[in-house]
Amino acid sequence: MKKTKIRVRKFIEQLGLIPLYIGKQESFDIPISDPNRPGLQLSGFFEYFSHDRVQLFGKGEMHYLKSLDRDVARARLERYFSGNIPCVVISNGQKPDDMLVDIARQYDVPLFLSNMDTMKLSNKISTFLDAELAPTIARHGGLIDVYGVGILLTGESGIGKSETALELIKRGHRMIADDVVEITKISDNTLVGKAPDVIRHLMEVRGLGLVDISTLYGMGSVMEAKTITLRIHLASGDIQDVDRLGVNTEYTNLLGIDIPKITIPVRPGRNMAVIIEVAAMNFRLKTMGMSATDSLDPEILRLL
Repeated sequence: MKKTKIRVRKFIEQLGLIPLYIGKQESFDIPISDPNRPGLQLSGFFEYFSHDRVQLFGKGEMHYLKSLDRDVARARLERYFSGNIPCVVISNGQKPDDMLVDIARQYDVPLFLSNMDTMKLSNKISTFLDAELAPTIARHGGLIDVYGVGILLTGESGIGKSETALELIKRGHRMIADDVVEITKISDNTLVGKAPDVIRHLMEVRGLGLVDISTLYGMGSVMEAKTITLRIHLASGDIQDVDRLGVNTEYTNLLGIDIPKITIPVRPGRNMAVIIEVAAMNFRLKTMGMSATDSLDPEILRLL
């Protein structure tokens, strides 16, 4: 689901802004990540006004305002600030005069100051908003980094996902999330998963309850986020029509992106951690163009 609400405090902290007027609202609605440079609006042209974006004032806008007659500048600023804009950010440490601050207060529009160069600030705003506004879903399962492969581990409740993840952590791999994974689409072909803040680094082990993996195994055993490149689904009992040779690749679709999927049957005596390690290494080999099935003679494949 695509988000549009951005918390004001987080916006200030992440971008290193100096608040000149914060306003009464705790969050503002921003559907688009690219900021708007309001040069045309300050000149009196409002027919095509991207009022729903972050408004960025650079040196050009500030110097143009100073060149205007004060009454003309006030009239245009009042029309501009009345356009339901989320906030205004001024770059290059340019302190506005009292008129601009008073109009921002009058229309309750947050006003911020940054010491950054305009282009660098624009890129930083876009990068921050791209991450914040990216479509996000939550899925039941775990996320583990195994040999650099981000594995989304799924399966029905009680099948042993957490126990398998715990064994992988003991073998030197890293946990990103357990039980719930927040999945964010950061580009047309990239999904990043992380744990919800309230359960970050925590794992539920049946019979023990919650354990803090970062405390038990050290900070080297956990990660904040990881790109999801493979889904491994644990299924109980025998699986009908299983692809024993791995010739066909199955996919699962998350937020419009197809992720390779492997279904592994869970039975007593199987070492799931070792199997997942092999799956991760084999997946890496396939991404490099090497496949064990490709080396088999086509006639043998046909007979099998």
